[in-house]
Amino acid sequence: MGVRGLQGFVARVCPDACQTIDLREMAEKHRVDHPDCPPVIVVDAMSCVRRWYTPESWVCGGQWREYLAILEDFINAFMAAGIELVFYFDGVVEEKKRDEWIKRRMKNTEEIARLFQFIKTHRKQPGREMFVLPSALPTFTRYALKSLGQKTVCTLQEADLEVAAYGLQHNCIGILGQDSDYLIYDTCPYFSIENLRLDRLVTVMYSREVLCRVLGISLTHLPLFACLLGNDIVPESMLEGFWHKCLTTSPHRNNSYNRRTNILLSVANYISKMPCSYSSLKHLEEILPLGSDKTLLCRGVNSYLLPGQQSPWVPPNETNCQMLSLQQQSALCQDKEIFQLAKEQHIQSENYSIFNILSHGEIECSNSLEDDYDTEIPGQALIYRPARQHIYSILLESGKGGTCPLVKEWFVYFGNPLKGPDLIQPVQPPLTGGTPNLKTLWLAKGPDVEKQRYSTFLACFHLQDEMEDLQALEAPVAGFCCLLAYLMMEVSSLSLEDLNAFLALILCLKGKSAAQLTGLQLAQVDSRAVHLGAVLIRGLTTLLMANSACGFPFRMDDLMPWAVFDGKLFQEKYQKAHQGCSVEELLEGNESLYTPFQNLKSLICKVCMAKNRTIQSRPRGNGFNTGREQRDFNPRFQQPHRSHCVSPYHNQMREFTQRHLQSQGRGSGHPHWRRHHLPPR
Repeated sequence: MGVRGLQGFVARVCPDACQTIDLREMAEKHRVDHPDCPPVIVVDAMSCVRRWYTPESWVCGGQWREYLAILEDFINAFMAAGIELVFYFDGVVEEKKRDEWIKRRMKNTEEIARLFQFIKTHRKQPGREMFVLPSALPTFTRYALKSLGQKTVCTLQEADLEVAAYGLQHNCIGILGQDSDYLIYDTCPYFSIENLRLDRLVTVMYSREVLCRVLGISLTHLPLFACLLGNDIVPESMLEGFWHKCLTTSPHRNNSYNRRTNILLSVANYISKMPCSYSSLKHLEEILPLGSDKTLLCRGVNSYLLPGQQSPWVPPNETNCQMLSLQQQSALCQDKEIFQLAKEQHIQSENYSIFNILSHGEIECSNSLEDDYDTEIPGQALIYRPARQHIYSILLESGKGGTCPLVKEWFVYFGNPLKGPDLIQPVQPPLTGGTPNLKTLWLAKGPDVEKQRYSTFLACFHLQDEMEDLQALEAPVAGFCCLLAYLMMEVSSLSLEDLNAFLALILCLKGKSAAQLTGLQLAQVDSRAVHLGAVLIRGLTTLLMANSACGFPFRMDDLMPWAVFDGKLFQEKYQKAHQGCSVEELLEGNESLYTPFQNLKSLICKVCMAKNRTIQSRPRGNGFNTGREQRDFNPRFQQPHRSHCVSPYHNQMREFTQRHLQSQGRGSGHPHWRRHHLPPR
């Protein structure tokens, strides 16, 4: 989170601390000084994704191929200068950050509500001032960078500490990001992503030394300075009285500055007069209203110390500068081999959410671009919960007594105040003979095991009976069809028009370049299609989780959005489908796509028929959803009571009638499934 107001303070009050630098020159100097060590920049990716996502369209679900090309250009600019990049992503929300995480989610919910009202009113995307990250963008950015050959690290704790430590330990030329905590850590130089000019590789370097000179303190003071301004460990609410004391006694108070700026200057003035010693810190702890925990300041200072560093504010025997080491005995998973493998895959960005579940049985999901006023589509968190329950069962397996521990879910959805986690009961997937254990799914080899992995994956979505048909498809199409079939079964309001739009999307996306998709223009934007796009993208993350849990029956690359989705293209197909356009027009006149379209549609319909699900035609024409009535809870999707388990998966679907089968042109014979190839990425 950083220190509130510090970044702006540096820009306004300490302009000399903002030094324009040429990264090419820094890299060349590094090569001269360290000929055996290539120049490396460690990137705080979470603070960069907003800057990286520059496609014009952002509300429709994401322009993923265009985004992939942008990331590739970013990497190539540094490679041309001989600079290697290492990307770090937050892999966990630490408990001390949970309250702040919840506040941000609530704020995002309000922003998304305003966004949907704008779309319904104007039928277009608003300006960049209302920009909201496409759903799951940080998650898929991690895999995008990995697919582009970059070293990506998913952290075991808050990313900024690991970024700062990596930069120091590996003699990096700098950290690229936008987080004022990098002004506090005693690590390598801190470069601004906001001020980066990629074409010239020029940016701003923030100087800790100049900042300290302006404040009249030393580098040693910075961790205490940060704590006394309020951070993740020392809450600002405890410091108001101290700030008032500093303000009234400071000679540096300036009426032309705002209150926060004067607080920063006054706190710096106060600590500049303190001896750098543990006894000084203990004195501060006595005069501050720290409540029952008098060690807050000590822990706060400690949190900025990197491995091997010490501070005069903290006695050597209390210095805790070791990187977080999750203890096996505290984890839900007690199999050391499985736990270690999950941990390694987590760090290397190879699995998705698995380690978080195995280590402490907790998982979170941020906001999605969902319309809380749409009464027909449940929140994605609830749509995919039955699948997640099966995934949890696979991962946690039945312990003594045949029960699994509950999983704590922090998911954003309508009606969830996030006062605490939802406690979710794992549910065994419907597999004949039971669920294979993780040692089998993850470590065993051979064709029988490969079949088990695939069938277990399908069982998470109640599609295990369709294994033969799905395996006959090209992998990205098979994954997409798994997701689409699950959605059609779970969300009763989805129509034949929606199904046609999704199928036309996956088939017409084939062969389209990023440039072609960039050039696609929309006359208007439909809010329901925006919502469905976000639901589908979150579904892809559910596929990633199931794939990771089941030992990777699919390549992760085959389940990525740039393989199967484009926001603007989906908007176009959705609007045409609901306006009653012919299949030929949906498929852009490409006759070779007609048979694959009918085959995939027949497959989805067959699955739904087996689950007694009726897919009805409900064309919406140009009647865009503008309703503002409050969403009612469907009991199927109600929030669980905090102290009770969620009921297992069950269907509340109606029969798919023979009349619909005939109207869709299905014969009585079994259709022939063919592979539908997607272009290489």
